[in-house]
Amino acid sequence: MKIKPIRMHGIFAIDKPSGISSSRCISDLQHIFTNSAIFQDDLNEMKDNAIKNLSTDKSWSKERINKKVSKIKIKIGHGGTLDPLASGVLVVGLGSGTKRLQHYLGECNKVYETKALLGISTTTGDSEGEILTRNQVDHITADTVKQSVQRFIGDIKQTPPIFSALKMNGKPLYDYAREGKPLPFPIKTRDVKVPNIFIHPDHLLSREHGFEPIKSQLDDNGEPKENALFNNPTLNDSPLYFSSQYLQKCEDEGLPKTVGPPRLTKEPQDRLPMVHLTCDVSSGTYIRSLISDIGRAMESSAYMVELIRVEQSEWKLGKNTFKFEDFHQPESVWAPVLKRVLEEGDKVNVSELMDAAVAAESIALDPDTEESQRKRPITEVE
Repeated sequence: MKIKPIRMHGIFAIDKPSGISSSRCISDLQHIFTNSAIFQDDLNEMKDNAIKNLSTDKSWSKERINKKVSKIKIKIGHGGTLDPLASGVLVVGLGSGTKRLQHYLGECNKVYETKALLGISTTTGDSEGEILTRNQVDHITADTVKQSVQRFIGDIKQTPPIFSALKMNGKPLYDYAREGKPLPFPIKTRDVKVPNIFIHPDHLLSREHGFEPIKSQLDDNGEPKENALFNNPTLNDSPLYFSSQYLQKCEDEGLPKTVGPPRLTKEPQDRLPMVHLTCDVSSGTYIRSLISDIGRAMESSAYMVELIRVEQSEWKLGKNTFKFEDFHQPESVWAPVLKRVLEEGDKVNVSELMDAAVAAESIALDPDTEESQRKRPITEVE
């Protein structure tokens, strides 16, 4: 089927797989689109405009102009980075649609589904980092989790924990923790909103899951590195902020506004309890920091092992988002669906249309199917 060339301007969304960076996804899509038939009219227009503009400058030779023009690619960008570990909604802008990405970078709500293990803090707040501390977990009950989560619903100040990879005076924050040195100045906070956190009850404190606890890194003497951090006060230099709504409740009901410090231990556990949360948050919220803070609010610690962005503004996973691998299908499969999304926006049920397009392509490629034979000329079937 011949596909009518489309204007390459607009917004759509993909499901970024875990294990690759957001920039890698965008780079791959740019390569696919630049070499696809449906974008050639727009690409040729870009090249023609570039030739006209460069030709007015006498310092540009024809050979130099042609070389530059040959490197022109589809203009593309995304509306908010997802860590390589994370998967889920990645909003993509094409052409002039990239100008609309600012909304997704700073003005919209996002919903994340995340899983975390309790009892360990890491240098990055997730399973990609090294262990900083081990903490007790036996005192944590379902009510402990529920009460701790409630402390963060509403308007909060969020500060990257001491084991963030952020730097002060050119030095990573977690290096100060390792060396037991005070921070040169307080970590800058940001104001964020957390309208809701849902606790999935079926996984609450379960130890029956597929996540192995992160292993200790050993120092030159063969000792776990986290042992050097035992009772290190610098780890608590970062204040723990609860929501203004929770603090007001404490004021009204005479409840304590603070919790005790994390209960440290040196004893590793074979299986750690897990919490499974869905968090509705504003732009700029660090989910790893939120998880870390929830762990600290339980007088323990936590690190993230899985993160899925299930919604970003109007784009919802499994409804109006493409799978990344959809664009590795033949162009005749994904192009009509993309054309419709660029024209109609988020109301298009991408998952439904892509399933139908893939099924139709499979039938067309298999000459022995009954459906395929019905569509073939009688002389060919005979």
